[in-house]
Amino acid sequence: MRAIVQVLKNKDKQDYLRLGNLVLKLNKILAISAPLLTGIAVASLAFGGSTATTVAAITGAMAAIINGFEHGGQVGMVVEMYRNCAGFFGLMEETIEATLEERDYIKRENGEMFEMKVAMKLGRSLSQLRDLARKSIASCIEGTEVDEFGSKLF
Repeated sequence: MRAIVQVLKNKDKQDYLRLGNLVLKLNKILAISAPLLTGIAVASLAFGGSTATTVAAITGAMAAIINGFEHGGQVGMVVEMYRNCAGFFGLMEETIEATLEERDYIKRENGEMFEMKVAMKLGRSLSQLRDLARKSIASCIEGTEVDEFGSKLF
């Protein structure tokens, strides 16, 4: 089970945090650029003339497109989805570690049931979970990375 924790920590959680930060940066850029373009459109109208009108029309259209992409594409919700998935993998790590470190055998969860529960939460069968653990152990010995993610759901 510690091998599964390593896969979740090194592959799944790290990947979802990276993607979440990437989408967060995109969301910040979109959130700044749409009002900025709208401001440019309004300011250019104050000058009058055909060039200013053209600039106002183009920047206003670009602001509308960016707003449509930001809100229609639910970019903020995608950020939260990625962070939620990373939090799920963090919770799985903590749960597995807490169960393995429990010294009182009466309080400890049944090993086979716990293994099955972890497999179900990760969208794997028991044999797939054990294969992943073997691959993780072998990759640690060889010094390479595991080629697959721990979860098959997300």
